Amino acid sequence: MVQPLFLKPVFQERIWGGKGLKEKFAYKIPHSKTGECWAISAHLNGPSTVENGPFSGKTLNEVWRNHPEIFGYYGGDTFPLLTKILDANQDLSVQVHPDDIYANLYENGELGKTECWYVIDCKEGAEMIYGHNAKTKEELIKMIKNKDWDKLLRRVRVKPGDFFYVPSGTIHALCEGTIVLETQQSSDTTYRVYDYDRRDENGKKRELHLKKAIDVTKVPHIDVDNKFIVTKYKDLIVTTFVENEFFVVHKWKIDGVASLTMDKPFMLCSVIKGNGTLRGEEGKYSFNKGSHFILPAKTRNFEISGNCEMIISHL
Repeated sequence: MVQPLFLKPVFQERIWGGKGLKEKFAYKIPHSKTGECWAISAHLNGPSTVENGPFSGKTLNEVWRNHPEIFGYYGGDTFPLLTKILDANQDLSVQVHPDDIYANLYENGELGKTECWYVIDCKEGAEMIYGHNAKTKEELIKMIKNKDWDKLLRRVRVKPGDFFYVPSGTIHALCEGTIVLETQQSSDTTYRVYDYDRRDENGKKRELHLKKAIDVTKVPHIDVDNKFIVTKYKDLIVTTFVENEFFVVHKWKIDGVASLTMDKPFMLCSVIKGNGTLRGEEGKYSFNKGSHFILPAKTRNFEISGNCEMIISHL
């Protein structure tokens, strides 16, 4: 089986969500506060569904569990990656994620959550919270207790095309007016540090997780030195954003025809701009902005033609 797996996303309502996923990607969102598109997901809290081929109608976790050959017999009980598109119509809560060891101990064997963001679009002057200014754990605890958020939290400006690597233990938050593609470990564990004293539709403040958040926050914060690698081919520009033990993430910019060879167990592909055609050994498949698919292990040689940009991730 060398057909790509095209996937139907799952949409998640969030207090900070909006209509951006409909406006930017023409998705049929279920709610006016849709915050997350779980585009390529085998997580039990929102598994995406295969839309084509012999596995049509099956969830990705079913295919992962029952057909390991499609994924190069990579192994493991859990599909390791999760691709999302987030619409931050309002500020997200200030939060932090655990690593694998902490999550395994305190979150029923869940994976940790290291992630990264590619900024698809944002309003002029948009910001994100990335890191903190505490020098010691004691200072971190004191500043949180005193709600000294302006002094504690570090804010950075963002623009379309920016990329941010967010390792576990990093305090962070997307801010209003930002749409990003997120590549992460397949985890749904988040510890809220601060939520602007917002209240939900029932008038209740959302739960904070201060003890766990303090436990896992890295002190002091150390910025990641982003050194991107750009490789130019005839009709293809590949930008490699990050390579580590959790994932490798690239952007492919194609204008014309790109002939490619896959030597990974599988690849996750998300189209963030334009449209085109994927040609493989078993036929051709059209895609457009907002399409998401997995290239299985036996894809080998394939060709992409069109004018498009895609975010690609693999192990």
